[in-house]
Amino acid sequence: MEKIAFLGLGRMGLPMARRLAAAGHPLTVWNRSPGRADGLTEAASPAEAVRGADVVVTMLSDPAAVAEVAGRFTAELAPGTLWIDMSSIGPEATAALRARLPYGVGLVDAPVMGSVGPAAAGELLVLAGGEDADLERARPVLERLGRVRHCGGPGSGAALKTVAIGAIVASVAVVGEVLAAAGELGVSPELAREVLAAGPLAGVVARAHSTDSDFPVRLAAKDLALAGGGPVLSAAREVLLADPSIAEQDLSAVVDSLRRRRQANG
Repeated sequence: MEKIAFLGLGRMGLPMARRLAAAGHPLTVWNRSPGRADGLTEAASPAEAVRGADVVVTMLSDPAAVAEVAGRFTAELAPGTLWIDMSSIGPEATAALRARLPYGVGLVDAPVMGSVGPAAAGELLVLAGGEDADLERARPVLERLGRVRHCGGPGSGAALKTVAIGAIVASVAVVGEVLAAAGELGVSPELAREVLAAGPLAGVVARAHSTDSDFPVRLAAKDLALAGGGPVLSAAREVLLADPSIAEQDLSAVVDSLRRRRQANG
């Protein structure tokens, strides 16, 4: 079993790290805020965590966080180390990470689809991109976390995650908006939801009303920004950012937020 360093013990990272430890991997973890290791072996710094590791996994919040933490451990990566970045940072930031790799270090971009429940159960969809040899080496680790989808060469996993999450987040905002408009049009919101759920938007309606997901609105807005500045995604991002009170709540909170704002505006 390869020795793993896992950096980032947030909502998703901690249950993922627990699964790797439960599978028997020698594991050292690190988090910006100490004290979240929950019995796992915790390092005092990123450099200490990765020293001697065969595989390094990063699960951090955004491109700035990954770049900052990478600057604190990259020099410690020995030839033969494999770095798996599972953060949602987009292909541009992933390319920047690859450009700073020490000689002989491989990189797989492997962001995930799924929330905290699937992370704990090992039921994430892992979108993996990289060189073939690196992907094959990463597979036994990634399969502990969920179903692995080989997306292609370097950056392809990061790119596909940006596409997929952009579509989901914007669609949830659209469903929230039309449900908020239903009452003004004399349509029962419950009836509107029932009809929408019976058609091609069924999955989006279910996500918009999920009670067991934990994907903060602020991170959803970040993911929309990674997809570029198109008019629809930009508008959806403005909707998410318009209500700071829901920033740390799950994406589904945007539905009630839109309803309240529409009622307040008469």
